Amino acid sequence: MAVPVPADASSHIAEKHSLNSQPTSDDGVPENSISSTDGRKEKSEEGSSPPEDPGHEYLTSLKLFFVLCGVTLVCFLVMLDTSIISTAIPKMTTEFHSLGDIGWYGSSYQIASACLQPLAGRIFVNFSSKWTFMVFFFIFELGSLLCGIASSSKMFIIARAVAGMGSSGLLNGALTIVSSVVPLHKSPPLMGLMMGVSQLGTVGGPLLGGAFTEYLTWRWCFYINLPVGALVAIFLAFIRIPDQVAKPSIRLALSTIHHRLDLIGFALFAPAAIQLLLAMEYGQQSSWGDATVIGLFCGAAATFAVFLLWEHRQGEKAMIPLEMVAKRQVWSSCFVILAVFAITLCTAYYLPIYFQATKNDSPTMSGVSMLPGILSQVLASVASGFLIAKLGYYYPWTIFGGTATAIGSGLLSTLRPGTPIGKWVGYQIISGVGRGSAFQTPLIAIQNNLPRAQISIAMSILMFIQTLSGAIFLTVANVAFDSGLKSFVPEYAPNVDPQTLISAGATGIQNVVSSDDLSGVLMAYSKSIGNVFIMSAAFGVLVVVFSFGMGMKDIRPGKSDPGNAK
Repeated sequence: MAVPVPADASSHIAEKHSLNSQPTSDDGVPENSISSTDGRKEKSEEGSSPPEDPGHEYLTSLKLFFVLCGVTLVCFLVMLDTSIISTAIPKMTTEFHSLGDIGWYGSSYQIASACLQPLAGRIFVNFSSKWTFMVFFFIFELGSLLCGIASSSKMFIIARAVAGMGSSGLLNGALTIVSSVVPLHKSPPLMGLMMGVSQLGTVGGPLLGGAFTEYLTWRWCFYINLPVGALVAIFLAFIRIPDQVAKPSIRLALSTIHHRLDLIGFALFAPAAIQLLLAMEYGQQSSWGDATVIGLFCGAAATFAVFLLWEHRQGEKAMIPLEMVAKRQVWSSCFVILAVFAITLCTAYYLPIYFQATKNDSPTMSGVSMLPGILSQVLASVASGFLIAKLGYYYPWTIFGGTATAIGSGLLSTLRPGTPIGKWVGYQIISGVGRGSAFQTPLIAIQNNLPRAQISIAMSILMFIQTLSGAIFLTVANVAFDSGLKSFVPEYAPNVDPQTLISAGATGIQNVVSSDDLSGVLMAYSKSIGNVFIMSAAFGVLVVVFSFGMGMKDIRPGKSDPGNAK
């Protein structure tokens, strides 16, 4: 048993231990349970997967089934919560008389979630994964309840921020739990299933939100989380979930929490993230040249620079260990997930606009029209997970996914009002298969290239990059779409003011243009949406480019990896 020693003596004692003894840290916790980036405490050769611990307790049969069901449902709810609000906002603004607050309904959630995600990774390192996950989920459920009972716009914005705080530890927590309940070589199919099902929340949210708003009340967009949350609690509460590494007792962890969580780093990182996201929000609403927007960008850059200096000083104790981020597999995986998620969101947001604006589909029918892409993405995610586990390599699937999304997005950019059904179905399938094949590979790369103690932190970084991708590139996509309208409307419908179309919204075109101008406006609309898909095709190319840094290695147990060069 490890014995606590004074901080100033721990390093000397550790150096005198033999290789067979277990050194202790200044907290009395086995050093191999503490995150390390310099290789002195836990090493993972770049050419091989982290070794499986023969003494680690893995789950099987019903226990594993219930845990996987629980964390998958949570991931689904988190992804659903980010998109379900989109179709409820018009009713909410009418009820609250709050048209000017629309931007805050989404951004308050994203800001709270993004700025807390790296800290959440540190919390998972130092506390029980199961109960940390449950606490974050309770905060998320509390935020959902407050959203449902909100009596004013300000109360709703605060409630969305509370839900965002809870969500900050859920996706990375779920991935951490999956990596700890099964051996690493068995996790790809389970992770593929979990990510495939959770992505249904992103694309199905607007449909479900529209149905609740139309037939019940918009408040059910948030009440729906409560009964599902109760089911998750039943699944997880009575099952012992093993941690990836040994954790200190709660008393000991709490007594040293200010050292372990790098709270100064968080106090620097959070304002930098908030300023960046606010700059994106204000820039979209007003002007990118506005003094407030420029000031926020400059403030974010300066604060982030100070944060990097502090993290460098902290070394392995940093909230985001820079040595870990500098590993080729880590930063390459970050770029891949950033690009894949940008493609996913651009497709989820702008393909319905194509169906509803140019084909005059109802929201429900536009959802039906998107089923080819949704189903192909889910099936590809599950199938690629099983094949990665069987064949051992995740790298080819990243290349295939990036190539397929680039081709599929390029084809989607050619959609016009008269495009036949066979084409837009086929284009969606190509893009959906690509997204499903590549989405989980960064997560698998991280799990198989880092020590167990660092996986929670790395997962939180990936989830932050994913959130940041949504905040930044949806704004960029909106700029591309608006600039397309301003360019194509004068060309195809010279009698129509582009700003009138932008103000009318996707489903209001029929009400603001004459029948003589309608065909030209629809062509301009489809070509403007095409601009967004051209951007998505470029992101597909980036997936292929950065996939080369993720490593060509066989993740099956006992396999060597000669192709993984340092």
